Amino acid sequence: MGVKALFSHAASLWGDRPCMDDGTHRLSYAEVAERRTELARGISTLTPNDSAKIALLSPNSSPGLCALLAIYHADAVYVPLNTSFSLQDHEAAINEVEVDILLFGQAQAETAAMLLDRCPSIVVACIDGDAGIGLSLSELIARGAAYELVDRPSDPADIVAIYATGGSTGKPKRVMHSRLNWTTMAACFHAALPVEEGTRYLAAPPVTHAAGAFALMLMAKGAMIHLHDGFDAGDILDTIEREQITHLYLPPTAIYKLLEHPDLRSRDTSSLRAFMYTAAPMSPDKLRTCIDVFGQVMVQFWGQMEAPSFCTCLTPEDHVVYDQALVHRLNSCGRETMFVRVEVVDEEGKPLTAGERGELAIRSNLVMPGYFRNPEATAEVTLNGWHLTGDLGFKDADGYVYIIGRKRDMIITGGYNVYPIDIEQALLGHPDVEECAVIGIPDALWGEAVLAIVQPKADRSPVESDLIAYCKERLGSIKAPKRIELRADIPRNALGKVDKPAIREPYWRDQPTSD
Repeated sequence: MGVKALFSHAASLWGDRPCMDDGTHRLSYAEVAERRTELARGISTLTPNDSAKIALLSPNSSPGLCALLAIYHADAVYVPLNTSFSLQDHEAAINEVEVDILLFGQAQAETAAMLLDRCPSIVVACIDGDAGIGLSLSELIARGAAYELVDRPSDPADIVAIYATGGSTGKPKRVMHSRLNWTTMAACFHAALPVEEGTRYLAAPPVTHAAGAFALMLMAKGAMIHLHDGFDAGDILDTIEREQITHLYLPPTAIYKLLEHPDLRSRDTSSLRAFMYTAAPMSPDKLRTCIDVFGQVMVQFWGQMEAPSFCTCLTPEDHVVYDQALVHRLNSCGRETMFVRVEVVDEEGKPLTAGERGELAIRSNLVMPGYFRNPEATAEVTLNGWHLTGDLGFKDADGYVYIIGRKRDMIITGGYNVYPIDIEQALLGHPDVEECAVIGIPDALWGEAVLAIVQPKADRSPVESDLIAYCKERLGSIKAPKRIELRADIPRNALGKVDKPAIREPYWRDQPTSD
């Protein structure tokens, strides 16, 4: 199975259905299948290597999504390059993975030219016209016109993609995904969230990451994919209303911006069946607002690049706000999906009982085969057959999983373990707070002191001492921040996640290291 087979299945059943629309190109499943095959034939002529590694640098667009499908159709290895990443990030990915071919959109021609200069061994080709470097789209298709694709028997263990981790702990690692990983992703997703006829999905975040996984899962059931290149709250609301969008994915940071749009409550969003979020925990207070505005359509998935996207699911039915005995579930990321086992383990890898805190561990065919050419790093996250996620949390008696923070983010202050997520969720409940990030900073008395970086909402001016008092009232004095800093913007990495390493660096720069 895998991406190749999933899309072929959909195209064989629903060729006449609209498949994707980026505002310029609107294509049916049959048209996408034809373009996918043309591109796959062309790129197959560019290298003699079996399982060639092909990087794709393109915005969210129909040509870009067709090229992504073509890479899988050619039985090549897909290496996504996020257009918001730096030239150095792209160069590192190309060199470390030993990319053979770079496919790019015309809008990325300048970047592609610089990459060709720095990485002269790669072959470059434009997927949506003629960019003046490498092969044009017409030349690429012409090369493959007489090429016959071989429908080789597929091995579930075949490596079909290599993704980069977020690099939040340093240099990104390269995660290998197999055909079996993608098949398991599809099984987990569709078991957790059955897809009905007439599904229309809006992808605004880059399809190089979670938004793309959702798109591929939904295309397997004949959904229509609407592509936005970037997030704009007004455009999102316009498209939901105009196109009667049924499925939407946004990370929590974008959802918070959507909730602040002045026209939100006057817009018709009643077509939504599933408003999906992942990538970071979401404030229960913000979730209550979402449910009030959009209805009981919120869906949370939890995973990581090493075990993509669909380890747990908090279904729309789980997002209960009317039963006080169940409202605590808004703090969870749901229960394990059908083909994944999630346990909380101690330092020796022993499963803990309900309510005990430890590291979340996964056992599933969803887990990566390993990091590319890095067996040492693979071994570090493998224990007794479990994949160690680095997330700390617990399970309740009903099997709901609660994440309390990253192992590396835990703050030890005055001998107590403090988890930033508890403080962040409390602050996000304050009416003046748009976003926040909590870290530990050096302190002579406490060892580490709790610092909260707060981004106020527009036209709001919270007072630091009032925010500290607000936290003390809800969390007690140990967890409450010792300091609060107000900033107009909180640093984020290229994936849009809060960049805690960058926030920490100035405070820890001059501290002695353990070695």
